[in-house]
Amino acid sequence: MRARRTAVLAGLAACAIALTACSSDSDDGGDGGSTAGSGGGDTITIGIKYDQPGLGFKDGDKYSGFDVDVATYVAKDLGYDADQIEWKEAPSAQRETLLSTGQVDMIFATYSITDERKKTVSFAGPYFVAGQDLLVAEDDSDITGPESLNGKNLCSVSGSTSAQRIKDELASKVNLLEQPGYAECVTALSSGQVDAVTTDDIILAGLAAQPGNQGKVKVVGNPFSTERYGVGIPKDSDQCEAINTSLKKMFDDGSWDTFIKDNTEGTGYTPNADENPPALDDCA
Repeated sequence: MRARRTAVLAGLAACAIALTACSSDSDDGGDGGSTAGSGGGDTITIGIKYDQPGLGFKDGDKYSGFDVDVATYVAKDLGYDADQIEWKEAPSAQRETLLSTGQVDMIFATYSITDERKKTVSFAGPYFVAGQDLLVAEDDSDITGPESLNGKNLCSVSGSTSAQRIKDELASKVNLLEQPGYAECVTALSSGQVDAVTTDDIILAGLAAQPGNQGKVKVVGNPFSTERYGVGIPKDSDQCEAINTSLKKMFDDGSWDTFIKDNTEGTGYTPNADENPPALDDCA
């Protein structure tokens, strides 16, 4: 995308509309095009989660979820059709590295905007606001929120804001098990290794709604943070304004509501209406 980005920007004055009109005519798919940083410019490489049902999920060669839908929408506005997107797994602990080393062009992976992360990468958005919550066993009536976690064993994912918040605020009260992905945390909960899994409420809702988990786990439903999901981009990226323009259009044309409904239906999850759709930050 690096080389193609330069060409797109150079040609903006000649385009009747924004980047969509300058999209490539190439029909190369995810396996045949050039990757980020390779100089080809026929594809865009986007980082997503592979283990978050309803958000970013890989099943065979199929990718689904709210983040996937939003990323596909934005990529289209930037001039890339769906078959020009190369999806790449972006585990929480690796997101900054993937962006700073040019392995991906952007990341849509429940990526909370924080001042600490802004030291390394930049963000467009936010495009969704979630809240940290807890997933517990269906028959657990003891854990009702962070105030009832004393002496409990928790699981969260390495590199996530959820894990860091537990370290910062509850380190003396709980035992934290960090895992590379959410599937491992749910397994630890199911086996009794931990008492609760903690991450964002929309992530937990998707996990709880999985056929293998239904009737076994539940979301407590007492969010205790504000997580503003942004589009991660390299620190020197010039794409923030174009991405924000696309996100604003997505909010206004009803696509955002459709994506949320399609990907949370049946989970019982309802986004915080006071926070969503969110106001976009100014690009730095």
